Amino acid sequence: MSFTVVIPARYASSRLPGKPLAPIAGKPMIQHVWDRANESRASRVVIATDDARIEEVCRSFGAEVIMTSPNHPSGTDRLEEVARTLALDPDHRVVNVQGDEPLIPPQLIDQVADNLEHYPEAAISTLCERLHDARQVFNPNVVKVVFDARGMAHYFSRAPIPWARDFWPSDAAAQDVDLPDGIGYFRHIGIYGYRASVLSEFVTWLPAPTERVESLEQLRALYNGALIHVDVAERPPAPGVDTEEDLARLRALMEKGGRYV
Repeated sequence: MSFTVVIPARYASSRLPGKPLAPIAGKPMIQHVWDRANESRASRVVIATDDARIEEVCRSFGAEVIMTSPNHPSGTDRLEEVARTLALDPDHRVVNVQGDEPLIPPQLIDQVADNLEHYPEAAISTLCERLHDARQVFNPNVVKVVFDARGMAHYFSRAPIPWARDFWPSDAAAQDVDLPDGIGYFRHIGIYGYRASVLSEFVTWLPAPTERVESLEQLRALYNGALIHVDVAERPPAPGVDTEEDLARLRALMEKGGRYV
């Protein structure tokens, strides 16, 4: 079965304006992401933007571009507009690849798409990686996920979940603690596969109470009963680009010919 990759690309960014067009090793960042997506098994790769500058650059290197509304409250709303514009069948798989991950391994794109096929009960698929450092578990910028034996997500949180009640002291976050044996802690990796049908439903749902308090959009899907399949990534992705420091590190790596880490 075929699937479509959609790469949202916004010019506005509070920390790094114009990020998709930042030059890296002779190409704009968004072109590197597009190249990686085209190395996956996707039948179609589309860049979704609301900015004419990004549209012009992307069309110059041959990308298919869909202009979307600048008023979308979330990235999933933008994705839904693309699926609607393309008139995708309800069960068609759409993989959302972030436009600031020029080193994303193509096999991770294939992995989330394949998992929607392998788990027909799931509306959404995503990935995670195991954490081995307690500092990451207690870091609110690292989103943790708990899932069941089938890989279906129970919850995503910025808090350290599950809480090791009999292992950690009450002030564990302020101390240098170890992770308990026998309990896996997993960081959520922000790549998603969706069935087109759940995208059309998602835009009708109000933000969930848990979503508002955690500032995690995927909790809206769980709150409304959509199953999210979580799999351990076949290989860890490189970090995305959020700051000038991230961009400098990435340029240094890619200008030396580095790709997947």
